[in-house]
Amino acid sequence: MTDEDTKNVFFATRRSILRKSLGLAAAAGTLPISRQALAQSDAWWQSIIGHGAGTDSDSAPQRRRKKYELGDLRTGSTPWLSDVTLAATRDAVQRYRRIVSRGGWPVVPGPRSIRPGDYDDRVSVLRKRLRIEGDMPPEKSYYEGMEFDEADQRAVAAFQRRNGLRITKRVDRATFAALNVPADMRLQQLELNYRRIQNMLNERVADRYILVNAPAFQLEAVEKYEVKQRHRVIAGRTERQTPEIRATIKGLNFFPYWRVPISVAKYDLVPRMKKDPGYLERERIRAFKGSYDGEEIPISQIDWDNVDHDKIKFRQDPGDWNALGLVRIDMPNSETVYMHDTPMKKLFGQASRAYSAGCVRVQNVFDLADWLANKELGWDKPGNAEAIVEAGSPLDLTLTRPVPVIFTYITAWAEQDGTVHFRRDIYNRDGSRAFAGDMDDDELGPPLEAKMLSP
Repeated sequence: MTDEDTKNVFFATRRSILRKSLGLAAAAGTLPISRQALAQSDAWWQSIIGHGAGTDSDSAPQRRRKKYELGDLRTGSTPWLSDVTLAATRDAVQRYRRIVSRGGWPVVPGPRSIRPGDYDDRVSVLRKRLRIEGDMPPEKSYYEGMEFDEADQRAVAAFQRRNGLRITKRVDRATFAALNVPADMRLQQLELNYRRIQNMLNERVADRYILVNAPAFQLEAVEKYEVKQRHRVIAGRTERQTPEIRATIKGLNFFPYWRVPISVAKYDLVPRMKKDPGYLERERIRAFKGSYDGEEIPISQIDWDNVDHDKIKFRQDPGDWNALGLVRIDMPNSETVYMHDTPMKKLFGQASRAYSAGCVRVQNVFDLADWLANKELGWDKPGNAEAIVEAGSPLDLTLTRPVPVIFTYITAWAEQDGTVHFRRDIYNRDGSRAFAGDMDDDELGPPLEAKMLSP
C-alpha cells in the first residue's frame, strides 16, 4: 500500500469514528474543537516538517468536496488597532448587554443539518435566533412557514460570515456550534477583546506595521492608519501555539534553508523517520554534526532510537519543497517564531487554519514581501519578490527601514457599520472573565482619548 493509499484509509477511518462519537457535540458547541483536534492528530500529514502528499504539487486524486466561499477576511481600510474599531466594539458591548438582560437567545437543536428547501420545525427557532443578533430582519407577518427558504439562507450566510465559517448557506455542524454559544459568553468575549484592543492602543503603535491575529487566521499590513493589504494565514496548532509578541521585521530571506528546531526534530521528524526511513531523503533534509553548518552526517549512520539533539542538527535544502517555501520574513524575537511562505497552499482554503508549529504561514506572501520592501532602493514597484524567485538566485535583503510586527489574539470585534464578528478561542485564552476587568457605563460612554490613533 502506498503512502497515498495509507493516508486516504487513515482519513476515512478517522471521519467514520468522528461521526459515530460526536453525537450532539455540535449543539453543545464542541464540534469545532473536535474538528481541529482531528486536523492536529493528523499533523504528520500537514505539519511544518514537509509537504509529502499534501502540497499543491501533488498529482494524486484529491477528495471530492464542494468548494464554498470563505468570507473570513475583513474588508475596508480600517485597522483592528484604531479608535473606530474600539468605538464600534464598545457599542457592541452595550448592545449585547441589552440582549443578555432580555434573556439571550434560544438554542437551535442539532446536529442534523438544515438544508435549502427543507421543511423543518426548527426553522422558526432558527429565525428567532438570527433576528436577535440582526442577521435576519424582523418578521413581516404573523404566519411564517417551516421551509428553509432563500431569506433564511441569506441570514445564515451573514451569520457564517460574521463567525469566520464557510459560507454554505445551510445550518451545518459548525454553524450549530456557533449559534449555540450563549449570549452571556458572547458578551464576555466582547468585553475581554475590547480590553485587548484598548490596551494595544495604549501602547505606542507605529504608522507602518503588520498585525497578525491568530484566531482570525489573518494578517493586515497597515500604513498611515489604513490597511494596505490583508492576507489569510496559518497559525500554530493547540500544542504549538502562535505566541502574542511584538517584534521588528528586519529582512527577507529568499530561498531559505530550514533549520529544523529541536522540538520539531524530536517530536515530529524522528518519529516519522522510524516509520518511514526514506522520508529525509525525499524531503531533502540533511543531518549535521554539532551545528546546522557543521560536518554532514550520513543519514544511514544515525541511530534513530538514540538521537542526541544537542549533537545532531537537521537542515532542509532551499527550494519548492522547503517547509518555509521560497521566502522567509526575518523578525528576531525571544519565541523564535517568524512568518514565511509554504508549499502547502491548499490549507489556506480551510476555514480553521491552526496547523503550524507556531510560526505563521502567509498566503500570497510575495505581495507582502513587496510591501515590506517598497521603501528600499529598486523595490518601489510590485513584482520584485516574484521576479527574484523566478530568477532562482538566493537573496537576503536587509531592510533599511525595519517594520514592527504584532502577533495578537483578538476573538471578537465590531466594524464601523455595527457588524459584530466572533472567532473561535482556538488556544483557550478567553477562559477567564478576570482578564476582562470591570467595565462600567461611564467608561463605555465618553469619547475616546485623543491619544488613540485615527483610521
